[in-house]
Amino acid sequence: MSNDIRIKKGLDIKLNGEAEKTVEQAVISNYCTIRPEDFHGVIPKLVAKEGTSVNAGGVLFYNKAIEAVKFVSPVSGKVVEIVRGPKRRIDAIKIEASKPQTFEDFGKFDIDGATAESVKSHLLQAGCWPFVKQRPYDVIANPEKAPKAIFISGYASAPLAADLDFTLQGKEAELQAAVSALAKLTEGKVHVSVGKSSNSPLTGLSGVTLHKVSGPHPSGNVGTQINKIDPINKGEVVWTVNPQDLVIIGELLLTGKFNAERLVALVGSSVQKPRYFKTVIGSEVSTMIYDKGVEQSGNDRIISGNVLSGKEIKADGALDYYSNTISVIPEGDDYDFFGWNKPVFNKVSTSRALTFSWLNPNKKYDLDTNTNGEHRAFVVTGNYEEVFPLDIFPMQILKACMYKDLDEMEALGMYEVAPEDFALTEFVCVSKQPHQKIIREGLDLMIKEIG
Repeated sequence: MSNDIRIKKGLDIKLNGEAEKTVEQAVISNYCTIRPEDFHGVIPKLVAKEGTSVNAGGVLFYNKAIEAVKFVSPVSGKVVEIVRGPKRRIDAIKIEASKPQTFEDFGKFDIDGATAESVKSHLLQAGCWPFVKQRPYDVIANPEKAPKAIFISGYASAPLAADLDFTLQGKEAELQAAVSALAKLTEGKVHVSVGKSSNSPLTGLSGVTLHKVSGPHPSGNVGTQINKIDPINKGEVVWTVNPQDLVIIGELLLTGKFNAERLVALVGSSVQKPRYFKTVIGSEVSTMIYDKGVEQSGNDRIISGNVLSGKEIKADGALDYYSNTISVIPEGDDYDFFGWNKPVFNKVSTSRALTFSWLNPNKKYDLDTNTNGEHRAFVVTGNYEEVFPLDIFPMQILKACMYKDLDEMEALGMYEVAPEDFALTEFVCVSKQPHQKIIREGLDLMIKEIG
């Protein structure tokens, strides 16, 4: 039995450059880079020094605040560089991959006979705990707190996002093993959401509560689904896991190996042949973007993640820890003369004033990174509410974050939100305010002051 969730508010941004459903083995990366900044709020304590040899699954560092949470290497090889920033902050750990790959053996896990503590201990020991995130605060889950429920969104509604129905094909055994183990960690339900007409492997899982989702983006965001299924109140915690991370957890339980393999969608209007690549977390993006239809001399922006909430990376950068999409779109650093005062047919907008995207709702666009305006004070237009489906006042919560009123942030529902929930309001914002940054700073303040 499934429970339907229909989202009415939102905005589908249809872009050219969707990935064809074909998989190609990416060029095997010589180096793998892990950046502690991918794990928000974690202060790394280094275990593997320069020159250390590690297996795939070998510990690189742990969280200084919660020492049980370990971060492991996606590949075997030698640690060749520890990149440091100001005050000797650890910015990156670079591993030269060995050939062939060798793995730490964590042993096959007896899921049926397991307890909550044994599951937790196994995931912590094998470095899979960073895949478990929590709301409130959108950070790695605290293993000392029990969640009231676990949420898994198998529906990706963001622009050009990887098709999870496709990337999860043939992974039913791993998915089932993972959700069976995670179910032991909560007294509540494991909520799994898929598209309404989905053919996802997630629909056949036992021991879960299935939800079928429809509607525009951000219907696929796990935050939207939490808000509609089981909202978070003060003092409550829910955990979330990405479906492709479930596969890694499931394979660990079934085989004893930490296999950080990913199917990554290379997408965007600057890609001549968008498609999927089989690669590993932390691999060099150059192994996928060049010689695959992206011009090296082109003026493009490379994004690890989707175009709304992803992170800009350089051509010699690495795939971040949680992304399964690399988006490449034109850099919007040109000036559109009198662009504010003429009809526009090639841009997406929620307004009908001078923009005509509403005439053809199925049209796909070649958008660039130009914000088409400058930062200014908030203008009250009602645009945010049109694309924000959560039962929260977006303008008010953004302002509460800016003037750091903790009581008001709590009252307005700050425990439920994550930066990605405000990606669309940032996109339609005529004031060009950095909504995701504002929310992240507000959440960080709450962690510091409330804990």
